[in-house]
Amino acid sequence: MAFYFDLFMEQFPYMEPETEKFTRSFLILKRFDKKEFLFTSGEVQKNLSYLCRGLMIKYYINEKGNRITTGFASEGEYATDYPSFLRQQPTKYFMECLEPSIVVQMPYEKLQDAYRSFKDSEMYGRLIAEKVLTIQTDRVESFLFENAEERYLSFLEKHKTIINRISLSQLSSYIGIERQSLTRIRSKLLKK
Repeated sequence: MAFYFDLFMEQFPYMEPETEKFTRSFLILKRFDKKEFLFTSGEVQKNLSYLCRGLMIKYYINEKGNRITTGFASEGEYATDYPSFLRQQPTKYFMECLEPSIVVQMPYEKLQDAYRSFKDSEMYGRLIAEKVLTIQTDRVESFLFENAEERYLSFLEKHKTIINRISLSQLSSYIGIERQSLTRIRSKLLKK
């Protein structure tokens, strides 16, 4: 358990000792099996989760009943619907484990206590928010400024560690194309 807490705390190298002690006091370690959900649509996220080991997929189910992949979380990333967590409102998403996973969680109320009590925790909270926001913004901008092939190549570049851990269907949903189109793109790139 201490190993995973240490792994989580490595993100905050300049945290004051008092803040670190308080933060460690409320961390929770949870293990999830493959196909288990971190959260489901309609739930309020009570904890912010940092993925220490494993892989998760974030998706919603559209009006036709199809899963639409909106993200992945792997080691060293936050598994969250951050706006839902911040507002403490029900999420519209599902976060499902694609592999057995281990997360370190911070309860919403304790995190708010840390922000009120320790100035440096506010700074680290902002850095976490910036990291999550950047990932979401990059995804939106990829649909605005890149074609399907560019989105695929960008995914390969940014997500080298998970490309062989997800299915083609999950990947095609994430980059917003049909699976057959993704197969054509991959074949074309292999011929280059």
